[in-house]
Amino acid sequence: MKKGAVLLDEEQYPPFEGFSNRAFAFFRGLKRNNNREWYEAHKEEYEEHVKLPMQLLVASLRNPFAQVAPEFELNPKRSIFRIYRDVRFSRDKTPYKTHIAAHFVLRGMPKGFLGSGYYLHIEPDECFVGGGIYMPDSDQLKKIRKMIAARGEEFLSIVNRRSFVKRFGKISGERLQRMPKGYEEGHPMEEWLKFKQFFVGVSMKGGACVRPSYVDDVAAICEEAAPLVRFLNGALVER
Repeated sequence: MKKGAVLLDEEQYPPFEGFSNRAFAFFRGLKRNNNREWYEAHKEEYEEHVKLPMQLLVASLRNPFAQVAPEFELNPKRSIFRIYRDVRFSRDKTPYKTHIAAHFVLRGMPKGFLGSGYYLHIEPDECFVGGGIYMPDSDQLKKIRKMIAARGEEFLSIVNRRSFVKRFGKISGERLQRMPKGYEEGHPMEEWLKFKQFFVGVSMKGGACVRPSYVDDVAAICEEAAPLVRFLNGALVER
């Protein structure tokens, strides 16, 4: 096996070498010509310069994740979002996304479980890496709030950790104006119980992902986010 290659699902992937400028050129062209005819004429460019490097990135991240978050599945074939947009309920009917993204979820979870996980997003002007839960349903939100109220010291030890604050600042997400039902004003964890989303992330310039070392950048960000991701999933997954 080639040095640095990753064996995944009995298929060998060479190491990630970075995205090329041709990936960004593809997306810029797609943004100007977001239609089926243009995409079909340039589909090979997407496959070679966008999808394949993203698959190699996901495969190359599997070894770091085995150390910091082994409960997550990283699969080059299943973790990457399709380029096709779901336009059924959108006023924007353009058929294709002008970025590529991947989402890592707990291995073995049933289809439709969208708990706390990790997300990568790459487009010409931005590379984003984050972790947490972006759109919890009402039941998930109740469970997370219950966990925060019951284990406040543990939660605060995560979000107030010096390295966490240096990397992410504070948790992002929409918040309620008033305390949620079942909790009184003045609760010791009042600030956090008002959150409706719990996620953190780092944005970098698009050029960050052209380097092979981008694997290390992503792994470091995900490692810092891992305690938060694990805490949130502790509230959602029955053990």
